[in-house]
Amino acid sequence: MTQVAIVYHSGYGHTAKVAQAVEQGAAGVAGVQTHLISVNDVNDATWDVLAKADAIIFGSPTYMGGASADFKKFADASSKVWFSQGWKNKVAGGFTNSLSMSGDKLSTLQYFVTYAMQHGMIWVGSATPGAQKPGDVNELNRVGSWVGVMTQSDNAPADVTPPASDLETAKVYGARVAEFAKKLAG
Repeated sequence: MTQVAIVYHSGYGHTAKVAQAVEQGAAGVAGVQTHLISVNDVNDATWDVLAKADAIIFGSPTYMGGASADFKKFADASSKVWFSQGWKNKVAGGFTNSLSMSGDKLSTLQYFVTYAMQHGMIWVGSATPGAQKPGDVNELNRVGSWVGVMTQSDNAPADVTPPASDLETAKVYGARVAEFAKKLAG
């Protein structure tokens, strides 16, 4: 069975909601088992799950133009894995969320790409067609990102935002990464 881990940080619940959508998409692929991991809950058993994963999808809110400090703490803690090349040739992907349509989310995704490349991982982009009416709350990939998934949340509780189209974009992406990992593992 192909193993897909989604490792994320969420400050206010919005990014957790996106992580859950990514997991739903990955879990919808036959022969895939998923592991949803908050960086705040990482322990020795978590590192074992990540060692066995065929794909790891990284997620963080974009704070001040980059990944959150909590996510970076997790990334820094992966230096032992880096030293042994423990994630080499695993599939990687990423997603981020912020209040603004841009909010410099690309910086966060580029950070994830660099992080994955330093680990020798294989990055998978979104390949989701761009919105025909950019910014339309009902369209997939309305923010227009192909590096990974960008979602936008209003200044409201996570039970009402981000919108359904952003969550569907995340599900489609989770399935894409899982399918790619399954092909490579097979």
